[in-house]
Order: sequence, then structure tokens, then C-alpha cells
Amino acid sequence: MVQIDNVVVSLDVFREKFLCDLGACKGACCIEGDAGAPVELDEVEQLEEVLSVVWDELSPEARAVIERQGVVYTDCEGDLVTSIVNDKDCVFTCYDEKGCCYCAIEKAYRAGRTSFYKPISCHLYPIRIGDYGPYKAVNYHRWNVCKAAFLLGQKEDVPVYRFLREPLVRKFGEAWYHELEQAAEELKKQGYIA
Repeated sequence: MVQIDNVVVSLDVFREKFLCDLGACKGACCIEGDAGAPVELDEVEQLEEVLSVVWDELSPEARAVIERQGVVYTDCEGDLVTSIVNDKDCVFTCYDEKGCCYCAIEKAYRAGRTSFYKPISCHLYPIRIGDYGPYKAVNYHRWNVCKAAFLLGQKEDVPVYRFLREPLVRKFGEAWYHELEQAAEELKKQGYIA
């Protein structure tokens, strides 16, 4: 473990390799699992505000779920998560003509139609952030739907922390990320990571 400020980072974030391979997985992380994506309380308002921008891209089923229960709900573990359709798809999931799923919010962001990228938990995946009192824990989450990303990361030699530079900066700041890079260099010198 490495600690930077009040954030504890698992060594797996440095050791493991990861590079999304959307062509192989078709965006399975948005449609697999037993609950929606974790959402921070301050993101609920942003999700509600972006609805008018992405509404026409959402499926009729997703719109019905949102009208019935809103953009988020509390799952069985007590976590605030995005609402889901048919016990799997995030309500913000859309599909292209090739059957590849994508996030309607991210698509709108990339087109300059919103300043909200998407929930930070989605942006950070495969990292999950845990709260432990005054500390946050940054952990690598292994999931079989991301096997292609693991293999591509191995092939291209891209560690998780480097693949997720942008969302880590978004979550913790540029100075924090710089310290993370320095920690990685020190871990290399000491032989803890390759």
C-alpha cells in the first residue's frame, strides 16, 4: 500500500495492466452486474440536469425507469447507484448499430453538449474508491468482463494508474497524481513493481 495524503492506494493499481478494448468487450461494464454504477451524492443533481440533454438517446425502458424511480436508487448494500433497466443496463446506456454500448452522458460530453463527463465511478473503472473514516482506499477491481482490457494492457504495458490518469486527476487533483507517479518510480527502484 502507498499513502498519499488521506488516500491509501493498493499496490495492484501500480502492478496490474489495463487498457480498455471496447471492440472486444462491447462496453459490458455498463450492462453487467447486479446494480447500477456507484454515484456520489453531489453527482445526483448533475445526473438530473443532464437528463434533458440525453433524454432522446435513452431507451423507452430507461425513460420509464427514470420516470418511476429517478436517476438513482439505493441498492441492497445501501449504496447510491444509477438506476438500471431489466436488472442490468444502466439507464444511461445506449447502443450503436454494431451492438456496442456506450454512455449517453459521455457521448454528450464529447460532443460539447454538457460539462458533466459521467459519474466518477464509471470514469475511474476498474478502480473502486472505498471510504474508511478519514481515509479513502483506491483499489483495483478485477472483473471477468474486462479480461480483454487486462490482456491489451499486458500487451501494451499500461499500468492501471497510467490508464486512469485523467479520472484520477479529476478525483484527487494534479498534485496528488504527480505524487502517485513519484510513488510508482520509488516502487520500481525498490523492486516492488516492474
